[in-house]
Amino acid sequence: MAEAFFTGASGILCLALLLDALVGDPPRIWNRLPHPVVLFGRAIGWGEERLNDAAQSEAERRRRGVFLVALLLSGAAFAGWLLHRAVAGLPYGWLLEAAIASVFLAQRSLYDHVRAVAIGFGEDGLAGARRAVSMIVGRDPERLDEAGVCRAAIETAAENFSDGVVAPAFWYLLAGLPGLLAYKALNTADSMIGHRNARYRDFGRAAARLDDLANFLPARLSAALFWAASLVLTGADPAESYKATLRDAGKHRSPNAGWPEAAVAGALGLRLAGARIYGGETVEDAWMGDGRSEANPDDILRALSLFRHACLALLLAVALSALLLV
Repeated sequence: MAEAFFTGASGILCLALLLDALVGDPPRIWNRLPHPVVLFGRAIGWGEERLNDAAQSEAERRRRGVFLVALLLSGAAFAGWLLHRAVAGLPYGWLLEAAIASVFLAQRSLYDHVRAVAIGFGEDGLAGARRAVSMIVGRDPERLDEAGVCRAAIETAAENFSDGVVAPAFWYLLAGLPGLLAYKALNTADSMIGHRNARYRDFGRAAARLDDLANFLPARLSAALFWAASLVLTGADPAESYKATLRDAGKHRSPNAGWPEAAVAGALGLRLAGARIYGGETVEDAWMGDGRSEANPDDILRALSLFRHACLALLLAVALSALLLV
């Protein structure tokens, strides 16, 4: 019975989620070896440097961007297939596959990075929190006040729950290691070249559009998991979480990020998103939620509690599906 549970995709994912939550990304390993996502980044940077030629027409740059994404996704999916084949025939191969899958989940690392912002406030005030938040957001930390730093940390926890935890889990369930690796490669490409500036607007269009599509369902599932988490977290408001999501998510400039952000904002009685500054340029966005915009360090800790409960809700949902399939 136990072996049957763990040999299916849902059971392997359960174990991967547990491994990631308990171990995360051990520095002793990844200080010596390049993380797979780092390798994806190097491949994308290498391709972008050679293919993204500003002298080419907009149409040609779009075609080259499509070519790079197609090459990246096919290579990542093939690597995932090779890894699956390599461990499938081994004794306890399901355990090895779970360990591989856990590398591409971000529960522990995301929790630790966001918690570091709250710790920064306690150890060195606003200066310490700004240093910590600069590791996880692209905004200029020196232009963020206390509330801005806190909102940035909470927004990171919300949005990255979707594309760092739920989406990888979703694509693993749908397509195994090939789907998981292809998704992580695409998400890395979007973070590197999927920007709306002059350099990447055309070349990165394919990466940005495909990433939006790949995250469409996971983003909405993430909101539902935050609703479930707010049902059991003391002080959270599940009704307002649901209400804020339906009211505000569609107003976000991203077709996906607004769903988990609005769900968290409503659950915690906050306002998130709004106008933000990236590289000296102001990005105008709608507010998610109608609570306090003056977030504080305690709100970061509340958001992390909600995040933990949402991760547990995901684990229980996957475990239930594994039991039903045994």
